[in-house]
Amino acid sequence: MRKFLKFVGFAILALCSPALLADEDFQGATHLMPFEDAVLQYNSAPVNNPISQLQKRIDSGRAALHFSRRDGYLDDLLSQLHILKSSQVLVFSKTSFQKELISPSTPRALFFNDDVYIGYIPGAPIMEISSADPNLGGVFYILDQNKVEKPEFERRDQCLECHATSRTMGVPGFTVRSFVTDKSGEVDSTSGLSVVDHRTPIEDRWGGYYVTGYHGNQAHRGNLIGQAAFDKQATKPNFKGDVTDLSSFFDVDRYPGTNSDIVALMVLEHQTHMHNFITRLRDETALKMAAYGHIHYVTNIAESFLKYMLFSGEAPIKSEIRGNSSFMKEFQAQGPFDNKGRSLRQFDLKRRMFKYPCSYLIYSKTFDGLPDPIREYVWNRLLEIFTGKNGPADFPEIPMETKRAMFEIIRDTKKKEWGKDG
Repeated sequence: MRKFLKFVGFAILALCSPALLADEDFQGATHLMPFEDAVLQYNSAPVNNPISQLQKRIDSGRAALHFSRRDGYLDDLLSQLHILKSSQVLVFSKTSFQKELISPSTPRALFFNDDVYIGYIPGAPIMEISSADPNLGGVFYILDQNKVEKPEFERRDQCLECHATSRTMGVPGFTVRSFVTDKSGEVDSTSGLSVVDHRTPIEDRWGGYYVTGYHGNQAHRGNLIGQAAFDKQATKPNFKGDVTDLSSFFDVDRYPGTNSDIVALMVLEHQTHMHNFITRLRDETALKMAAYGHIHYVTNIAESFLKYMLFSGEAPIKSEIRGNSSFMKEFQAQGPFDNKGRSLRQFDLKRRMFKYPCSYLIYSKTFDGLPDPIREYVWNRLLEIFTGKNGPADFPEIPMETKRAMFEIIRDTKKKEWGKDG
């Protein structure tokens, strides 16, 4: 099976369009990484992520998952993993192995925080769960939705058939897609994008998703079900835009929230690709260090990583975007904050997504888990960029005052890297 998956990875790469092979995103090297081999050891290395840690607490009796007749283990799982209910986004495209249960009338709800993604379908026998592991990348689990004394998260490497391809940068990872669907949610795979992130134009995003919130005159593919809806969009843009109530589409009472928040969707898109890029950089570094003992052949990848991390090429926002749930407020409240009350989680949403364009995943355990030599390289480059050491040509799209603000924020909130005095 693994040889077959490697062949599939190379076959998909061969079919990629030139746009996906842009050097600036390192997309020209999305071949499947040898993550099961001796260096990376995806199958044999210990897991250490929020799901494996919760399982240990359950097994030892230090934690329990409470079951409800309404949504099984979902509510307590969100609580124990500190996942915002307001992070709920709803996808009705049949893009899960439980596709027969997904439709526009029974969308799959996705919930997430910085480390974990949960997929929930009302009445489904299992929940789909994945976590970013600092040592492995994406690790995938299912949780049976039957009441037992000690629930068990079952690791499912079969998920790698879709979650370890060129769409995930060739590593075990995550993906957000955007496609035309028919009225049942079946995907027309020739109609859209297999990789969506913060650089994707708004008008190409969210095919197969419900979208709630406000976005002005910016059209998008969300809330469009069936070809007729897409045809109407061509002559009447935004006729399904600025939606705040999804009750006309399906029974919202079956879900923890009534939203599929546009801001949560935007954060999800940035985060999934960022996680994949962290894993790719880590794996490439580990392989090159094992082969050559240095990182000289990885610095070009690190430079591409920095471009994504600092939102180079971000799709412009042409009208102010506002969510219609508590997600914006709750996400921003997580901080951390510098001594002036600023944070990398602060939104802009008038011209760009974040006020300070540096990924908040800089605080994640996956980022901290990068091998020491490449992590130090990235930190040194950030210091050069933010202090203007190499002049204004280094990330010229970011104003110097914004660079300085990001330097001060990180200096105050991640002291172990730069120290209080920089």
